[in-house]
Amino acid sequence: MKLGFLTGIMGDIPIEEKIEWAHQIGFEALEVSCWPKDNDRDYSGSDIDVVNLDEAYALRLNEHLGKNNIEITTLGYYDNNLDNDLDKRKKYNNHLLKVIDAASLLRIKNVGTFIGRDMTLSIEDNFPLMEKVFTPILEYAKAKNINIIIENCSMPGWHRSGWAGTISYSPELWDEMFARLPFDNFGLNYDPSHLLWLGVDYIQALKDYKNKIFAVHAKDTEIFPEKLKYYSILGKQLRREHCWDFGFWRHRMPGKGNIDWDKFIGALKEIGYDDELVIEHEDLEYQDTLELVKEGLDLGYKFLKNKI
Repeated sequence: MKLGFLTGIMGDIPIEEKIEWAHQIGFEALEVSCWPKDNDRDYSGSDIDVVNLDEAYALRLNEHLGKNNIEITTLGYYDNNLDNDLDKRKKYNNHLLKVIDAASLLRIKNVGTFIGRDMTLSIEDNFPLMEKVFTPILEYAKAKNINIIIENCSMPGWHRSGWAGTISYSPELWDEMFARLPFDNFGLNYDPSHLLWLGVDYIQALKDYKNKIFAVHAKDTEIFPEKLKYYSILGKQLRREHCWDFGFWRHRMPGKGNIDWDKFIGALKEIGYDDELVIEHEDLEYQDTLELVKEGLDLGYKFLKNKI
């Protein structure tokens, strides 16, 4: 398995510098953040300008990657592809197509995204909309030999009451998603950290969906059982400090939470997964400065390297 990280967390420094730093630490892979430059999403990044990407820059970037023994395995753009605001939905869908174009030009295998949700509809009623929106996207990606991979975050921060802001966060919903969109270039960017706080068996689900695991995010979650008893499984409802403040859990660097990494990596090997393991850094303890971000990523790398 190759270790990597999602690049947006390092801020606006050039992607070339991120590649060089990744090589110095020992990383071999990157998932590159490809949001539009004009966006207000948390944890976003615009490390490749997919709208203006041309063959000359693609060649230079691939040469730089080769010199540093780094592979870009995924271009990441995670937004609400089913937004009930039709102008926003069109904007998000069109940018996703640009990311697919960029992946094709750069010879990258995966594009990571969310399904999203029309918040005016129930989760069940979102599935016909998903078919309508994603069928042409998947056909477009398939023609370019690109996989579309869905990260299983529930995005509670998108919902005013902290309920699911996407329709692809649990095995029940994956079954419906894959039944309605039976494309062989459609799979999961599997992240155990969300499944843990949602109460899903992240080891069993990994085994059950082994044929749809196209990439893996390495992120941990720390659970506070006593706080869970106070806030309930619905989480903190009053005086949240930020949209991820649910009171009884928080995301951490690998090794600092409750994920059993020995079992998880053992299960990855059991199902024959030998691709990238990408750190998605959302640990607030290591975010205030670039140096802290680097420290967190370095800690995550060393922990996972010892495990694989």
